[in-house]
Order: sequence, then C-alpha cells, then structure tokens
Amino acid sequence: MTDTLTVSVLGTGIMGAAMARNLLRAGHTVRAWNRTRAKADPLAADGAHVAGTPAEAVESADVVLTMLYDGPVALETMRAAAPALPRGAVWAQCTTSGIEDVAGMAAFARDHGLRFYDSPVLGTRKPAEDGQLTVLAAGPAEGRDAVTPVFDAVGARTVWTGEDGAEASATRLKLVANSWVLAATAAAGETLALALARVLDVRPDDFFALIAGGPLDMGYLHAKARLILDGRLSPAQFAVRTAAKDAGLIVRAGERHGARLDVAAAGARRLERAAAQGHGDEDMAAAYHASFDDDGPASAT
Repeated sequence: MTDTLTVSVLGTGIMGAAMARNLLRAGHTVRAWNRTRAKADPLAADGAHVAGTPAEAVESADVVLTMLYDGPVALETMRAAAPALPRGAVWAQCTTSGIEDVAGMAAFARDHGLRFYDSPVLGTRKPAEDGQLTVLAAGPAEGRDAVTPVFDAVGARTVWTGEDGAEASATRLKLVANSWVLAATAAAGETLALALARVLDVRPDDFFALIAGGPLDMGYLHAKARLILDGRLSPAQFAVRTAAKDAGLIVRAGERHGARLDVAAAGARRLERAAAQGHGDEDMAAAYHASFDDDGPASAT
C-alpha cells in the first residue's frame, strides 16, 4: 500500500474541513462532501475535489473518513454512498457516536466489503487545524497500513484500543474522555458565573492566583475561562450544540451499563439550556450563560 492515498472525507464542518486540509498537506488526494455544500466548497481552493453526493465522493477511495454529527447520520451517509463504495476500502469512522451505534456501522462495513475502524478523535478546532488531534482507534491489524497515513496526517498520535472495531473500545474511551472535558467545562463556567462574577463579587484573577501552581490548577480551566472572560465564544472550538449531543451519549451509555452519571446529566441540561438561549453555535464554554435566567452578562468581568 502506497502512503499516498485517495481519501473521501464525508462531513466537512469545523473538524472535518480541518482534517481534509491536513490530508491535502500530507499529499493525499481528497474527495470531500458535506450535506450543506457551502461548507465543503472552500476546500476546492486547497486542492480537494468537492462532490455533490456521498456516492460521488467515495469513488476510487482507499479510505472513507466520516466526521458527521452522530452515528445514525454517519450510517445514513454511508448508505447513500453504498453504490460507489470500493470493496476492500477502509472506513475510518471518526464521528463521536453512541456505543450501540458502532455495531450497526461495523455490520454495514462487513456487508459491503469494507475494513472498519472505530476511530473517534480527541481535540477541538485548533488541534484539528494544526494536525494535533489524538486518534482513538480500534480495527484489524492487517489493514493498518492503509489507515495509519490518514491518522498520521490528522493527529499527533494514535492510541490503539483493540483489533475489532465492532466492540467500540475506541468509542468507549472517547466517551470517558469527553465526560471529563464536559464536566471541567461546566465547572469552570459555574465557578466564574455563580461564585466569582455575580454572586460573591470575587474577581476571577483572585481565584486563579489562589490555585496557581497547585493540584487544583489546570491549563484547560484557564483556556475555557479566558473565552468567557474575553467574550471570545465565537468561532467555536467545540460548539454547545455538539457538546450537548455528546453529553447525551455519555448519560445514555452510563444508564445502559448500570452507572448513574448525575454530573453528566446536569451538564447536558446546562448545555441544552444554553442552546435554547441562542448559544448553540458558540463554544461550549457558553454554557456559562445557562447559570442565569436572564442569559447573563456578555462576559464575566
């Protein structure tokens, strides 16, 4: 297998478009499709072939990479692409999906002669643009020569979790990681919104100075807090609406496997409330606004 591949990228939103550009920079041929074509058209200037349908996009593909809203949408898109899917191609399924959706996607791949890789990515807009995502991957060892150059182009490292994508081991790890990300984001917003900015009249910088250098300090807190404090919630690194979807997946996974995830459930409700307030396309740190019945001030300063 040559290291120069034809990669079909289905889904060119915030993450998918950045991944497509990094594949082009690595020298691969990219055929791109998005349900809203206007989101895919700019990739033509970077050298991608922008297709009008999923079937057109997957023609002659060595690897099909899906980066869509959720598992059902990914499977629906692959069904639309089915007439043109080359047998023996790799399907790198990078969408964050529900655990229960992975088996259905793996069955589709098997029925259409595809090698299936459960391969969600960890990271947001900036890491995606910089090719610094972490790829969590599960799939057969004998097909990795085809998919590794793709993962290397979009990510800084690949964490292999198993050899059977149908077992969803990569998706399980992604949901665990996202549960921490979402909890930390919610905690940052609540602390700034309720304790510091509005209720107790404490300056955020005093809080940061208090925890500086200790076990409670973390870079992620500072990154999300600055988006709130500086009013830089757009463009989103990871949008409220997508975060709410992922929070729902996490809660459902816990329920189905016997764990009650109270923090995740509360976080999902906060994100849904922020989306209802009109912040759905802003960074997930905008869940800060859900702390206020009146949508809160423009910033926490």
